[in-house]
Amino acid sequence: MSASVTLNAQSRTATGKGPARQLRRAGKVPAIIYGGGAAPEMIAIDFKEIKHQLDINARFFSTIFELDVNGSKASVLAREAQLHPVTDVPLHVDFIRAEKGAKVDVPVAVHFVNEDKSKGLRNGGVLNIVRHEVQLTCPADAIPEHLVVDLEGYDIGDSIHISAVALPAGVELAIHDLDFTVASVVPPTVPTAQDEEEVAAVAEAQSSEAASETSDDNG
Repeated sequence: MSASVTLNAQSRTATGKGPARQLRRAGKVPAIIYGGGAAPEMIAIDFKEIKHQLDINARFFSTIFELDVNGSKASVLAREAQLHPVTDVPLHVDFIRAEKGAKVDVPVAVHFVNEDKSKGLRNGGVLNIVRHEVQLTCPADAIPEHLVVDLEGYDIGDSIHISAVALPAGVELAIHDLDFTVASVVPPTVPTAQDEEEVAAVAEAQSSEAASETSDDNG
């Protein structure tokens, strides 16, 4: 289960572009909390705190955040983060309430183990990862940190489908009607005659250029 992270926030009442710009100039990021059968709540979060989480937390959208809003705490999940198109700094964040017992849809990373026990990989095959993460429906207080895919026994040409991946208790796939491919073991890439010709042409051009530079230096 992913550990929760505490973020400090303050309530806000003003809306619109002007107040939002004022908040950002003051080192805050406008945000909103919704869902859970309660009215939406507008808040402001410290810029450095949320930027730090976006930078270091690869599971940002599957982490339970404990928002401390003026002393009142709420468990939430980040649903969307609006970033500046050039600088990537956070401009606005949407949170959804995730109280204990509630079911939430979250992306969860896929980890691969026992690569040394895969016949195909031992024989030079390559692991082609189709899904680096899988969308799951989980209890809000039991979100797995990752799914484990065991590669033992897989040979070149084999595919690993989601039906072969064990899910933790209480966790379901968000997509129920599709046994999608998570990864496959594919043959190693063999250079074609065209690839070899292109490499030879580049080497010849570099050799000619070096010879020309040497001639110029001697002249």
